[in-house]
Amino acid sequence: MSSPFMRMWGAPIVLAVLTIIGLISALLGDDVWDHVSAFALGIPVLLCVWFGLRRKKQSVS
Repeated sequence: MSSPFMRMWGAPIVLAVLTIIGLISALLGDDVWDHVSAFALGIPVLLCVWFGLRRKKQSVS
């Protein structure tokens, strides 16, 4: 399962699928779908912030 393709493209594919799910659920529904879209769209944002802050701390040291 640890092919070079999946090691390189696995995370971007998962983030793209989460983003697509979030955008489609935001367009198609209300109530529960709003929560699904917020969760699905929030995960890539939180990961980018976390990795950005982590990289900044490592470069300062």
